[in-house]
This record gives sequence, C-alpha cells and structure tokens, in this order.
Amino acid sequence: MNRLPLKGIRIIDSTYVVAMPYACGIMTDLGAEVIKIEGPSHVDNTRGPADTSGRPDNEPGNDHWNRAMGFNEMNRGKRSLTLDLRQPEGRELFTDLVKVSDIVVENFTPRVMRRWELDYPNLKKIKPDIIMLSNTGYGYSDGPYSSYPGQATTLEGTHGLTAITGYRGDIPSKAGRSYVDFLAAWFGLFAIASALHYRNETGNGQWIDLAMYQLGVYFTSEYIMDWTANKRIGQRIANRHKSRAPQGCYPCAGDDQWCVISVGDDQEWTSLCRALDKSVWLDDARFGDALNRHIFHDNLDKEIADWTSRHTKYQVMEILQASGVPAGPVFDFKDASLSPQSWSRGFLEKVTSQPDRGMGTRMFIGRPYQLSKTPLRVRDFAPALGEGNNYFLRDVLGVGEDRIERLEQQDVIHTIPTLVRDGRVNTGQGARMAGLGPTWYDPDYKANLGI
Repeated sequence: MNRLPLKGIRIIDSTYVVAMPYACGIMTDLGAEVIKIEGPSHVDNTRGPADTSGRPDNEPGNDHWNRAMGFNEMNRGKRSLTLDLRQPEGRELFTDLVKVSDIVVENFTPRVMRRWELDYPNLKKIKPDIIMLSNTGYGYSDGPYSSYPGQATTLEGTHGLTAITGYRGDIPSKAGRSYVDFLAAWFGLFAIASALHYRNETGNGQWIDLAMYQLGVYFTSEYIMDWTANKRIGQRIANRHKSRAPQGCYPCAGDDQWCVISVGDDQEWTSLCRALDKSVWLDDARFGDALNRHIFHDNLDKEIADWTSRHTKYQVMEILQASGVPAGPVFDFKDASLSPQSWSRGFLEKVTSQPDRGMGTRMFIGRPYQLSKTPLRVRDFAPALGEGNNYFLRDVLGVGEDRIERLEQQDVIHTIPTLVRDGRVNTGQGARMAGLGPTWYDPDYKANLGI
C-alpha cells in the first residue's frame, strides 16, 4: 500500500465534543498519530452518562465511559493520554509533548490557553515550527463576543440560519443537526493541510484561528449578500424556494414516508404535469409561469400530495426522475445507512474492536471522498481512557515509573474518570431523556448491517 498522506505526523488533540475531535479522527484515517488529551476529572462529555444509551447493544459494560459509539466515531484510531492541564505538572508534561509533536489542536475559550501559557505565542517558543489550530466560538480578537463559550446548538442563532429556518409566520427553528460542527471539522482539516504544506515549503509553523461563528455566517452568505446589496432580509419559507415552484416535501404511501420535489423551470413543470397525468395544468392560467405557480402554490401542493400519497417515496423518485423532474425520497437514518448508494462507495466501514474492549464489530462512517493512490480506512475504535499513559510518559517522554505512580495518585493521570472513582456518576439520565423523544429501536439492525 502507498504511504498514507499524514504518516509520521504527530497531533496533540486536546479538544472536546464533536468538531475538532471529528477532524482529528479523520486525520487518523489519513495516517497521523493523534493523541487524545483529557483530564481525569474532565473527560470528553461525549463519553456519555453511565447508562445504556449509545452503547453497543445497549450494554454499558464495566467501562461505560469507553463505550459510547458517538465518542468512538469522533475519536476513532487515536491514542489516549490523560493529563489534568489545571495542574502545573499536567501543563509541564503537555509542553514536553509539544516538543516532539507537529500539530496542536485545542478548543478552549481564548482566556484558558492564555492563562495556562499554552497559547500559540508560548508554544512557538517551545517549538518554533509547531502548527496550532484554535477552534473557538467567536475567534481570538478584541470583539465583544470573543471570550464567550460557543457550541453549535446555540451558535446557530447568531449565524442567521435560525432566522430563515421554519414556517412563514411561525417561530424561528433550529436545524435538525448541529451542522456547524461539521463545517468546522472540514474547514479545520483544510487549514491544517495548508499549514503543513507551508511548513514543508518554508520550515515555519503557524497558528490557525478558526471561529465557528464565521463558519456559520459563511454558510448563509447568499442571504448576507442579498441584504448588503439589495436591502432584502431573508424570511422563513419552510420547504419552499424563492424562485423554484412548486417545491416541497410531500406525503407518500406508508407511515411517516415522504418525498421532496423541486421544479426549476417551465420544461420541468411540463414534465411534472405529464408525469402526474395533469396536462390540464398546462392550460391553466394560474400555473402559466413560475410567479403564478408561487402565488397558487397551496393549490398545487394539495394536488401533488394527493398523487404522491398513492405511491411509495421510491416510486415517486423513479417516476419523476425518469421524466426529468428533480425528486427524491426523504431518508431517515436507517434508510441512509442501508442505502445501496452508500454501500456501493464503501461509505460505511466495518471495524472490529480489540478483544479486551468487548465491543465486537461495528459500522463506522467513512469519508465522503476517495483517494485513488492511497486507500483510506477507519483504523480502530476510539482509545480507552488513558490507554497510552505509560507509552507516552515512559517511552516517549522518559518519565520514570515512580513519577508515573505519583502522577496517578495526584489525579494528573488515570484510566478511570474521577467521577466514577468518587461514585458520582450520572446513572440513567440519558435513557430517561431518550424516552422523551421519537427514538425507536430496530431489532434487526445487526442483520441489516451484516454484523
């Protein structure tokens, strides 16, 4: 096999939750050695509470903090070193590790790394060619929001997206997924690749200041430009479109089954009329052009829904696509996982855990791209907490056994979260919360996935 793109690159990942953990997980697929840093008393909260939710086969096991599949997806292929960065000795070991690493990724608020003297100006003194990515809610600046913590679920409101999401006349709505986490992950990967290329050319490292607020605003740039150029402020229009008509989400045969249809021009409109056996619409003045179809959109929606409800979502897609009309089924996550299109591209990858982890074979989400010269794969589950403590401290940094034992006694390092050792775990909250939502369990999921 050809050399992986990031083989030989060591990355310190001191990030939590989704955005940068996911970016660093992707870099393990690309061959990088990624060291996940967590404090024993401040582990990544995606490790989850001490219940069955999110665990393989709904079994928490004896080490529930290592078994949450969301955590394993985001942190796949990494090694784990626990360091309590709030303690001076934890920060000292962190800087020792920086000396033998290529990249540092962090997502604390700006004041934290400055207070610990682990911000870029300080790390650059330790290792001049270090590349550092700081992922914050609002960026390093003197702006009024710079010191605010940020998470995708609340940042969305400041991006402008919430204001244009929802039904006309109704309240603003959140998107179904915290999309900006994934924007940050992909933009972060691009920025790191650019910085590595620059270092290869010049020998110099640099700092990447990535603000999730700007990522979200960037995502709504069409609306920003419309306001700055035309004074128009985008409105909520639900499933409709400002120029395409008819466009919407329509019911199909079956329970909670839906399809989407979007007509962009008169040719597609003609094709839709013929596919629905509604050629009479072509002579109806109400629908003669896109503007009129917008005005009488409600009338069209009722007629279209009457037709789609007599067909499955796949039949709607096949009939309309064959007629040249953009249309597709609405997938839930089971549909998306079992889609033959995803399987044909190897997008879901089977990964088997090490026997001592007891998690069996599971499906991991791969990457939406393929490299022709360097086949990529998910290399392993996420690491058990602190599994690399001895290796990195003793073998990489040369720390003696006596000191390692003392570090564990002082809770600078450990393999069991402090809350668990103190008996302060949260039992059952996740399961109770899951019961409040529309969650259901598929008893045949293993057979469907072939695991």
